[in-house]
Amino acid sequence: MPTDPDLGELLGALYEGPLEDPPWSSFLTLLRSVFVADAVTLLLNAPLQSAPDSSAPVANSRMQLLSDGGSTSHIESYTQGQFLLDPMVNLPAGKVISLREFMSEAELLASEFYQVILAPQNWYDFLAVDLRVNGEIDARMRIGRYRGAPRFGEAEKQRLQDLLPHIERAIRLHTRVRRLESERAVYAGVVAQMSVATILLDENGTIVSCNELAEALLAEGDGITASDGHLVLCKREQTNELLALVSRVFQAQQHNDIMAVEALRVERPSGAGDLGVLIRPVPGAEARQVHSIPTVAIFISNPESQAEAPVQVITRLFGLTPTEAALTMLLTNGLTLDEASLELGVSRNTTRTHLRSVFSKTGVSRQTMLVRLILKSVAPLA
Repeated sequence: MPTDPDLGELLGALYEGPLEDPPWSSFLTLLRSVFVADAVTLLLNAPLQSAPDSSAPVANSRMQLLSDGGSTSHIESYTQGQFLLDPMVNLPAGKVISLREFMSEAELLASEFYQVILAPQNWYDFLAVDLRVNGEIDARMRIGRYRGAPRFGEAEKQRLQDLLPHIERAIRLHTRVRRLESERAVYAGVVAQMSVATILLDENGTIVSCNELAEALLAEGDGITASDGHLVLCKREQTNELLALVSRVFQAQQHNDIMAVEALRVERPSGAGDLGVLIRPVPGAEARQVHSIPTVAIFISNPESQAEAPVQVITRLFGLTPTEAALTMLLTNGLTLDEASLELGVSRNTTRTHLRSVFSKTGVSRQTMLVRLILKSVAPLA
């Protein structure tokens, strides 16, 4: 690869690109400068598939177009349908091709692609390359120049060709980061829906992150709060006990004992129910090598929080009517039959009739069994 004075900066922006929002903003800007181009685009999850009965490309709902330069309106037009006119699809993977290599001048001038897209938008020449990364994501990169600029030469083609292994690696990193973010969002959503506050600590016991429930709980300051980035309980001896348990779990984590678990009950000055605190290691956290990463997870259950599930989910899972489902959730949240009757605005006898129907449909015979059934089901995750 040539020793370009901009190479280090270019590769740095490329590999940091997956962390930007939108991805690769800095890299695309630098790449446009290096190639003295008017626009650079990177199309991810490109619509390279064909319809079952046609060789024409079809739209992909997951398509993401990243760009630097060019006209915003032109880019929007392309993503909204003009890509269907683009003949430069299904190119040999990993091979840089210029527009005039792909089509002769006569073919180009006669094409709908030229007449509808290139000529009105004053485009003159392109470098094009398609990448297929891990069989998971297709990518198209296009580097374009307006009329009046010189055509791309062999040296420029080779420069982009030399960059391709790095671009492919960066796209693989992007794919992995996106997958991990999606998985994390799913698990975080499940934990939040179960009304569990989650706090992540680093190896020094400093708070790294909290979910929304944890932030609200700490802001409330009833039994547990945060001071200078550390957890503080309402009593000094309980704070010391928490620190000791966190230290014990951290030591277990250092010995790859990811099954270590400690627990603590936290009193609340308000008189509300005690908080239940569970402490366990974060799997895969190599704190010896990297500082300030999550190494210990703290999960806090609040007995004052209520289980929530959409009535329609309960009706579908257990075959209940909307009224029966509403009654079931009221009982699950600790209301008595009389309190549930008042909440529903019906008589106690009507409520008892609904409850008997719920018992019959769910196969249980007592309220405690019904509550256990609901809490163990997937309903609270809805």
